[in-house]
Amino acid sequence: MLQWQGLSGTMTDSWHVWLVTTVLIVAAVIDGWKLKVPNWLTFPFVISGWVYSAAAFGWEGLGWSLLGTLVGLALLLPAYAIGGMGAGDVKLLAGVGAWVWGTITFYAFCFSAVIGGVIALAMVLRRRSWHRHAMQFQAIVQEMFFVHSPTQLAAIAQERKSSMLLLPYGIPIALGTILYFIWTGSLP
Repeated sequence: MLQWQGLSGTMTDSWHVWLVTTVLIVAAVIDGWKLKVPNWLTFPFVISGWVYSAAAFGWEGLGWSLLGTLVGLALLLPAYAIGGMGAGDVKLLAGVGAWVWGTITFYAFCFSAVIGGVIALAMVLRRRSWHRHAMQFQAIVQEMFFVHSPTQLAAIAQERKSSMLLLPYGIPIALGTILYFIWTGSLP
C-alpha cells in the first residue's frame, strides 16, 4: 500500500509530464499513419501549455512558457523553411516548449535529432538506397551553402520531395522527448 501511495504521489507531481508524453504518443501514431501532425492536436497543446504555466506560476510562468514555445519553433523552423520538415512537427515541438519550457525542450530536441538520424539511416539501409540518398544529401548541403533564398530552397525541396524518403518526424520528437524524460527521472 505504501508503495502505491508513493507512486501515485509521484505521478500527481509530474502529471504535466505524463500529459505531454500522452500527446506525443498520439502525435507519433498519427504522424506515422498519415505523415501529418494535425492542428487539432498541436494548437490546443501549445495554448494549454501557456494556460497551465500562467495558472501554476503566474506571469513568470507564462513568460517561461512563451520562451519555451519560441525555442521549440526556433529549433525546427529553419528545416521547415527549406522544405525539410512539416509544419505540424514544428508546432509539436513548440507545444513541448509551452509545457516544459526552453531548457528541457532544447535537450529533448537533441535526443530527438539523434533518434531521427538513426531512424533515417535505418530507413535508407533497409531500402538499400545508400548511394541515391547520399547524393541527395550532398545536393541539399550544397544548396544550403549556395542558394541564399529560403523561398528558393523550399521550391527546390518541394520538387525533390516525391523522390525523397519521408520520415514522419513526430515519431523522433516523441521518442526523443520521452527518452529524455525517462533519462532525467521526470517520468517515473
